[in-house]
Amino acid sequence: MRSTSPDGPLPALLLVLTGVTGLVDAVSYLKLGHVFVANMTGNVVFLGFAVADAADFSIPASVLAIAAFLAGALVGGRIASSAGHHRARLLTITTYLQIALVGAALVVSMVGAFVQYSLIALLALAMGLQNATARRLGVPDLTTTVLTLTLTGLAADSTLAGGKNPHPGRRLLATATMFLGAAVGGFLVFHAGVIAVLALAFALLVVNGIASYRFRSSSETWTVGA
Repeated sequence: MRSTSPDGPLPALLLVLTGVTGLVDAVSYLKLGHVFVANMTGNVVFLGFAVADAADFSIPASVLAIAAFLAGALVGGRIASSAGHHRARLLTITTYLQIALVGAALVVSMVGAFVQYSLIALLALAMGLQNATARRLGVPDLTTTVLTLTLTGLAADSTLAGGKNPHPGRRLLATATMFLGAAVGGFLVFHAGVIAVLALAFALLVVNGIASYRFRSSSETWTVGA
């Protein structure tokens, strides 16, 4: 992808983060009280359900997830303001912060104290940070946390709709990666436990951190940010 994409290795790295999203949302929805830590559209809807007194939905959990996600996005925006001129350096910094947050979540899950709200806060912070970073990197169709616009583009921009069908492979890959992350996360939650899912997410972030670190001082064209 480095040789053929104007975004260098960023599409591959962001696809890994998309898989991480599927993993952590599997943990949050299946084990933390029907709440998402990455999909804020779902959380706003769930908050509405909770306000309407629907069973299995929690006002505090949804509010905490939204607040922590916003805090993570705020931090990501601040980092992007100072480091966004170099896309690889920006991704390196924020990925390392994600490693720290997901690592802390992994430790909390092992200790077993105040698990639900601690995990929601830590994981939502990580996902807000990730979303803000992906937004600043601006790689088309790779937001890493939301597929609604990706799927809309896949249909609305298709040749059947009279469009030019840009990036169909990337859009399909993003969708498949999110699906795979959620499926693997769900399987591990039910058969191995939350610790296994968070350990896998942590490992993927470490791999991404190592890969992005290699380009932190690169002067290649794709590293230049807005």
